This record gives sequence, C-alpha cells and structure tokens, in this order.
Amino acid sequence: MTEPFALQPLMKLAQHQNDSATRKLGQLNKQQQSAQEKLETLQQYRKDYQTRLQEATQSGINQADLRNFQQFIGKIDEAIGQQLRQVEQSKISTQTGRNEFDATRRKLKSFDTLQQRHIEEQKKAAERSEQKTLDEHTGRMAAYKMKQIQDPDI
Repeated sequence: MTEPFALQPLMKLAQHQNDSATRKLGQLNKQQQSAQEKLETLQQYRKDYQTRLQEATQSGINQADLRNFQQFIGKIDEAIGQQLRQVEQSKISTQTGRNEFDATRRKLKSFDTLQQRHIEEQKKAAERSEQKTLDEHTGRMAAYKMKQIQDPDI
C-alpha cells in the first residue's frame, strides 16, 4: 500500500501562494504599463503644446497668451514629473512582485521535486514487495515440486 505524500498540505499552500503571486505580478505589470503609457501621453502632449507655442510665437502672440502657454506647459511639466515618480514606483513594485513570484515558484518546484522522489520511492517499495511475493511464491512452488520428486505420492 502506498503512503500519501506527507507534505501535500504544504505543497497545496505553496501552489496557492504561487497562483496568488502570479496574479499579483500580472496586475503589477499592467499597472506599470499603464503608468508608462500615461507618461508617454503627457510627454507627447507637452511636445505638441510646445510646437503650438513656437508657431504662435512666430505668428505673433500677446503677452497674456504667452504667459498662459508658459504656465500651462509648466503644469504639464509638473504632471510629467509626478508621472515619472509614479513610473519609478511602479517599476519598484513590479520588481518586488517578480521577486516574490520567483520565490514562490522555487518553493513550489522544491515541493514538486520532493513529491516526485516520494512517488519514486513508493514505486520502488511496491516493486520490492511484488518481487518478494513472487520470490516467496516461486520458493514455495520449488519446495512443493521438490517434495513431489522426493515423495511422488503427494
């Protein structure tokens, strides 16, 4: 009879943790990508607005409109700065999530390796038991045949 894998509850827990870390890493990757896209949008918006300012300056612009353009570009620059910090924080969070995922995956692989060893040991034990039973049966048959040869009346 085979023995159950004693570490099965821990292996299930490790699988659950790995699944959770996988989902979390997916979410963190998505958040990082979104933050990066927002940054790129802001940078493109700033570039477009800078081009508008240059065109307006060349065609002539009054002081109030020039000041408004410059203030707005300043606000875009602030938003870009905030978004850069968000992107950096997102990268750090994603790396932390990746490290957590790697750790849970290694742990799960370790349990899987132990389980495979357990299965192999159980298989070998079953084969030894089967061989022992076969040897005993063969021995009894040989003894029976020997008795028949020695005492044909049996």
